[in-house]
Amino acid sequence: MSQIQNQDPTQQEIVKKRNFALRLNIFFFSIFLLFSILIVRLAYLQFVEGESMKALESSTSVTSNPIAPIRGKIYDRDGYPIAYTTSVQSLFYRVEPGQDKDEVIAMAKKLSDALNQHGGKDAEKLTPEEVLRRMDVGFDLGKNDVRILNYYSTPRRIKQDLMPQEIAYLLEHRDEFKGLEIAEESVRHYDYDKQNQQGIAVQLIGYLRPYKTVVGSPAGYLDVYRNSVKAEEYLPDEYVGMDGIEFMYQDELRGKNGARTYPVNAASKIIGRVSITPPVKGDNLYLTIQKDVQLAAQQAIKKQLEYMKSDAARQLKTPYMGHNAVSGYAVAMEVNTGNVVAMASYPDYDPNSWRSGISSEKLKEIQRRISNGTIRERYADYPDNEYGKHPTSLVPPGSSLKPLTVLLGLNEGLITPEERYQDTGTFTFGKNGSSAIHNSDHHAYGNINASEAIAHSSNTFMGSMIGNRLYMSSRIKDPVKLWDSYMKSFGLGVTTGSGLPGESAGDIYYFDDAKKYQAQSPLILGAFGQEARYTTLQLAQYAAELANHGKRLKPQFVQRITDYDNNTLQEFKPEVLNQVNFSDKYWQVIEEGMSKVFVTGFDGFKYNFLRKTGTSQSDVAGKKVENGVFIAYAPAEKPKLAVAVVIPEGGYGAWSAAPVARVIFDAYDQYVGLSDKQQ
Repeated sequence: MSQIQNQDPTQQEIVKKRNFALRLNIFFFSIFLLFSILIVRLAYLQFVEGESMKALESSTSVTSNPIAPIRGKIYDRDGYPIAYTTSVQSLFYRVEPGQDKDEVIAMAKKLSDALNQHGGKDAEKLTPEEVLRRMDVGFDLGKNDVRILNYYSTPRRIKQDLMPQEIAYLLEHRDEFKGLEIAEESVRHYDYDKQNQQGIAVQLIGYLRPYKTVVGSPAGYLDVYRNSVKAEEYLPDEYVGMDGIEFMYQDELRGKNGARTYPVNAASKIIGRVSITPPVKGDNLYLTIQKDVQLAAQQAIKKQLEYMKSDAARQLKTPYMGHNAVSGYAVAMEVNTGNVVAMASYPDYDPNSWRSGISSEKLKEIQRRISNGTIRERYADYPDNEYGKHPTSLVPPGSSLKPLTVLLGLNEGLITPEERYQDTGTFTFGKNGSSAIHNSDHHAYGNINASEAIAHSSNTFMGSMIGNRLYMSSRIKDPVKLWDSYMKSFGLGVTTGSGLPGESAGDIYYFDDAKKYQAQSPLILGAFGQEARYTTLQLAQYAAELANHGKRLKPQFVQRITDYDNNTLQEFKPEVLNQVNFSDKYWQVIEEGMSKVFVTGFDGFKYNFLRKTGTSQSDVAGKKVENGVFIAYAPAEKPKLAVAVVIPEGGYGAWSAAPVARVIFDAYDQYVGLSDKQQ
């Protein structure tokens, strides 16, 4: 038994009191020590770290969100608005930290019902799932996966262009929708006639998509957004140019950011009033496109394609008209300026479809209409089971190349203007005459010269007198390279210099064919336009260079840039890319021939005009199909407008493409003027 148990009760009580007093003293001493440390720490924070803590408090008490600027407008040459921006009221949601998932889901469902009920019959219908997706709260309806959000204060757009009824309802029930706010923003509109289903140069103008979808797009020329020094300025939901003029002039059209500044606490919750710095509006563009000429070109292609499928066209019982064509392309370019007044890529689509996000069904519907077929390869708008069975927008020039072929032959001394050729309808070449070319329908044109060969569109003259002689010439070391230099001097096989994004240089295969079969075959076939494929814009530039007697102009699409208040900032003047010189006598040879080329659709045309038809062949899915090609310029005495038209699978250019060009010339004459007296 311990010692303390042997003590008497009085003694034991004294010992217990002493032990309790000791413990109490230790406890109070500990408390005193802790308070002393706390006081010292507070004094240190106040007197030593006070300034830095104040700075830290100041730096974290305000958050600033950029405001996308109002995008500049795009007009036609006469000031008609093609693409413009309007201010609308839009609904945004701002994530609340520590939000309750069930509460947010319930609000998304309620918001969906409210917007669909008060948004009008034509308004976009939003499901609860779509509302929740746009709220971007870190989870989806019916899913348990949650991601961490690091940008609570960034507003998420739920819906653009609210109706007055929607605004009134949301303001009346604001307490039921936490984190929602209505703010003014800009929305892009494109002129589009829904009744006639046509816009104005839709593919040339381009379209917009949210920046966050651009940076996630496949690699390509859109990498400019990823690599731009201005990349940090873009808002995730800001709409930026994706093609055409909208992309080409993105910096000018965009303007500069404004800012919306919020005072926030350490939990990122807003604790004060918003301060707004207005954005700087973007610049306006005045295009070279003339609205009425553009619409005439589009309508002409549409009507011609419809006619080609009609019973009336079939009753002609002619093999010259293609009945399966579904697309067409046309470019009209002013000869003296390079200004493009019309660029039609048919069929087109409504670019307003991109405004609030595009569904996968809609994208599938328009996917082959989005691309500009006048400047790059575009697949025909056939059903999926017909994909790859029809020619694209990139076709061989066919006989439309023959004026240049003759210029080459004359300039290189391969032929003379007076030299004659006995055209039997067939020309054989190769070992023991193993290969042959023929005129259309094997027609024999008899004794003809170079000018008559253009007028009759003689393949055999071009192949025998120029292509074959070029190959046989002992003084020309590399005939294919020489041929290529002539083509490129007229803009064929190189980009036109337009600057349009994604423009194709064409598809030349005479070099590869020369390696496979020697140079004779590609030079003979190339002499009547069957050894390369070119864009419609290239053909228009080529036609304009013929009209300019060898002066190649850069295609222009913008006349001037103004600020948002229409004060002129920059004007564009004609730009000569290169000049080739030929004897006036040579020009007379080709012009005499071009003046006599047979065409349809030009009856009663009051101007003399020079033209060349083309019927090029494409090998597609194991079969040969014929494409209608046509180039022309007018007036012949003093050219003002050059036109190129391509109807893939359209048959003979004289029948399918020429009537479209006639409509374009008439529209230009009416709205701009082909004669000097109209200026």
